[in-house]
Amino acid sequence: MTDPKSVLITGAGSGIGRDLTIEAVRLGYAPLIVGRTWSSLEETAQMAGSDKVAILTADVTRPEDRRRIAEAVGGRLDVLINNAGCLTVGPVGDLDDDALERMVRTNLLAPMALTREMLPALRVARGRIVNIGSVFGDIAYPYFAAYSATKFGLRGFSDAIRRELSGTGVGVTYVAPRATRTAAEAEFGALIEPLDMVLDSAERVATEAWEAIQAGRRESFPRGKERFFVKVQRLFPSLVDRSVGAQARAENTLQAIETLRRA
Repeated sequence: MTDPKSVLITGAGSGIGRDLTIEAVRLGYAPLIVGRTWSSLEETAQMAGSDKVAILTADVTRPEDRRRIAEAVGGRLDVLINNAGCLTVGPVGDLDDDALERMVRTNLLAPMALTREMLPALRVARGRIVNIGSVFGDIAYPYFAAYSATKFGLRGFSDAIRRELSGTGVGVTYVAPRATRTAAEAEFGALIEPLDMVLDSAERVATEAWEAIQAGRRESFPRGKERFFVKVQRLFPSLVDRSVGAQARAENTLQAIETLRRA
């Protein structure tokens, strides 16, 4: 009997990362799950219902922790899923340096650095790098400016590293879910209705992500209007400027921003 394929999943203590783990076990993978809180990771492992789930508490924004992750992975890795992320919303003028730095470190720097650390093991397995981005990495939304910037960066990194690794057998999949019902929803809940946002469950996002991984696809976008809007954004960005700009100026959106400021 062959050993199950290995997958490293960051940010696995809740939300999309938890459901990515559950789906990985269902597909026969042996996950190593990473997060900052042992109890949350343990709960994920229990929900996945497999003794093949290994747990490692680590903060992917810390170089020493990334080295510990590399040591735990060892010499071979079939799939790396850079899922850990964070979000702060609001007008750019309201965001302090800590919020900006936290998003850049977690959403962009950490995936790039961890990918670098995992490359030797991925090359051995001819494995796959999976970066969990966002539709906001294509359609830059007002009041999500800093978050959008990090996801634009992650999409650019995904394209560049895919081309850099061409011919090595290592593939790259960029997954761009729309807004998802996770704990982070509390950060932007007041904007859901004014910005006409559609939210998916973390389970649906994880299932679609694994479909893309298993098929070896270069990118995955949600089924629905967002996929069409991404195409419009790439071809006719001025149309999106007008539409989304009007949403940003609408009275109910401005009232939602005031609600967020008071929270």
